[in-house]
Amino acid sequence: MSGGDYLTNQFLIAMPAMTDANFSQTVTYIWEHNADGALGIIINRPLQMKLADVFEQLKMPIVADVVGQQSVLQGGPVQTDRGFVVHKIGGTWEHTRQVSSQIQVTTSPDILRAMASGNGPGTAIVALGYAGWSAGQLEAELAQNAWLTVPADERIIFDTPYEERWHAAARLIGVDLAPLPPPAGQG
Repeated sequence: MSGGDYLTNQFLIAMPAMTDANFSQTVTYIWEHNADGALGIIINRPLQMKLADVFEQLKMPIVADVVGQQSVLQGGPVQTDRGFVVHKIGGTWEHTRQVSSQIQVTTSPDILRAMASGNGPGTAIVALGYAGWSAGQLEAELAQNAWLTVPADERIIFDTPYEERWHAAARLIGVDLAPLPPPAGQG
C-alpha cells in the first residue's frame, strides 16, 4: 500500500463470516498502519472489569468515582496486560500518538493517574491489549474480504453503546450486516 492507502484512523469492521473468535463481530479502530504493519484497538468488547478495578490494581487513589464505573475493553488478543487509552485531543502524556485532529492514543500510566484524580481527558475509552498485524498481513485479509473499512467516527468510539457499534460502523457506508449471507461454499 502507498502512504495514501494506509488505514490509520479507520475502522475495520469484521464481516459476518469472520470465524476468528478474537475478531468475530468486532469493530477495530486502527491507530497506526504503515509498511511495517498495523495496530488497532477493538472498541466493542467490554470486559467484566471496570476502570475502578484497574485503578485499584495499580494502587491509584480514585477521586469520588470520577470514571470508575466505565467498562474496560478487550482491545485485542496481543499483550492483554498492557493498557491503551483512546481519547479526544487534550492533555500532555508521556507516550501519546496523535491519530487524527480529534483523537489520540496514549499508552503511559500517567494518563490513568490523571483519570483517577479527575484530571484526565474528558472523553476516553480504556482497553487492555491490542490487535496487531505484521507487514502485509492486514492487506492479505482485506483481499480475502475479511473486513470492511470505513473512516473512523468518534461518535461510535465514544458515544455509541458497545453492543451497537458493529452495526453502526457498517451503516456509515450504508451496509446492513444482518442479512449478509456467508460466502458461497461455507455453511
